[in-house]
Amino acid sequence: MSEGPGRINPSDTPAVARPSTLRFIFFNERELRAGWRLLVYIALAVLFLLGLQLAASRLHLPLPTSQMKPVGMLVGELLSLAAAFGAAAIMGVFEHRTIGVYGLPAREAFRSRFWQGVVWGLVMVTAIILLIAAGGGYSFGRIPLNSGAIFRYAALWGLVFLTVGFFEEFLFRGYTQFTLATGIGFWPAAIVLSVGFGGAHLMNPGEGWVGALGVVTIAMFFCLTLRRTGSLWFAVGLHAAFDWGETFLYSVPNSGIVAPGHLSNSSLHGARWLTGGTVGPEGSVMAFAVMAAAFVVFAYVYPQPPTPAGSGSADQSVAS
Repeated sequence: MSEGPGRINPSDTPAVARPSTLRFIFFNERELRAGWRLLVYIALAVLFLLGLQLAASRLHLPLPTSQMKPVGMLVGELLSLAAAFGAAAIMGVFEHRTIGVYGLPAREAFRSRFWQGVVWGLVMVTAIILLIAAGGGYSFGRIPLNSGAIFRYAALWGLVFLTVGFFEEFLFRGYTQFTLATGIGFWPAAIVLSVGFGGAHLMNPGEGWVGALGVVTIAMFFCLTLRRTGSLWFAVGLHAAFDWGETFLYSVPNSGIVAPGHLSNSSLHGARWLTGGTVGPEGSVMAFAVMAAAFVVFAYVYPQPPTPAGSGSADQSVAS
């Protein structure tokens, strides 16, 4: 029987291709799923780091030790930073994204956001120390270094912690945060990675659960700065200045580690809740008080920027 006018023969309708189960597992409608991209990134970063460490040992370069010597620590952090950036650069080629999209755009390098972060870091660590001192838990002590050594160690530790700031911020809130946010959203990704950041600090000698919780809290603050400023430059400056203030300027344990070449023979004494004990100020109740104030002040001073038109979602445009 012939088909009438306007009738469509089902056999003439093109079949709609359904994605295979395997493709659905690995790919979304745009690209490789976020979880798989993260796994590839981590694998690349680990391979890069192992190769760089092998090359450094063959060249007899100083590497990090448990004594936290500044030169060895600087070499180690530079190798880790190179591995993190190298892996992201390769991922960017396959994802058709520039590395600046992952949180550190070159156009903002060491500009106002970075220096604002430095000021915030110094103010925050100073506020914590002053509160501990007001409770009778901190003494500055005498200065054992001569003037030349003071400037030398101040600059060396500044360089070390600038590198630490770059590495830790990019590793936990750069490529990883950007990528995981495309899969589960910005704040769920921030929580997952901040908990991982705190857990990583538990490997430091002298660190404890309270100190790790403090690290998680400050990591969430770093995520807030990323969300509100649109890049990691503020967080890098804050991170570097905070660590430099703890380790060199106020000469207290930094996540459970007391470094050589600090400014003074300071001491923490008194109740653990006040001083943080072996963890240092990050484990003090005063650190949580300062962090709570920092969240409120920062959220007020740096309002949420509007989502750029056509960006799709705020989660994917934060680091662009």
